Amino acid sequence: MKNIILIRHGESEYNAKRIVQGHIDTALTPAGIVQARLAGEALKNFSVEKIISSDLRRAYTTATIIGDILDLPVEKDSRIREMSFGEWEGRSYEHIFQTDYRTFNNWLKNPVACPLPSQEDIEEFRKRISSFYEDLLKMEEKNILVVGHGGSIQGILCVACNIGFENLWAFKHSNTGISLIQISNPAVSIKLLNYTPHLEEYSPKENPIM
Repeated sequence: MKNIILIRHGESEYNAKRIVQGHIDTALTPAGIVQARLAGEALKNFSVEKIISSDLRRAYTTATIIGDILDLPVEKDSRIREMSFGEWEGRSYEHIFQTDYRTFNNWLKNPVACPLPSQEDIEEFRKRISSFYEDLLKMEEKNILVVGHGGSIQGILCVACNIGFENLWAFKHSNTGISLIQISNPAVSIKLLNYTPHLEEYSPKENPIM
């Protein structure tokens, strides 16, 4: 049996400012650093053997904080960086809601049929996430922690559950929300989804998905 633990990065500077990130490489806020530490303490109960992180700074910093607590090194993998949101990167949610709310809402409902202008091709995004997931299954470690982004970790859930990427945003992950995929061939079970008890006494303003 293999356990794949998924965690979204802590609050980033653009999360706090409500700005779309994608491939923009922002740092964690002080709140995000605290969230990462709390998550690391919670993850002591998951018997983590290996940590793999997106190469973007907000995820990698989260992963290294957790790694210090668990006494584990962190490997980077660019395949689990966030989806590129094209020309929407760097735009505020307030401006999007005022000028492009219908486009944004349709994209949330079905990012396959209703892509954002100049975003990363959804099929190419699916391929890189699928490639990463297939490699996870081949690793000898039984308990692997993956530190990524809303899009990439929810993409892994879509691949693991064999559901289409039109459902990508049907899942939701708070900053440092934890999900757990348990694989006992051929059965795949989602044991946790956006688990956040570690944040109950520390809850900064909720952040957007991107």
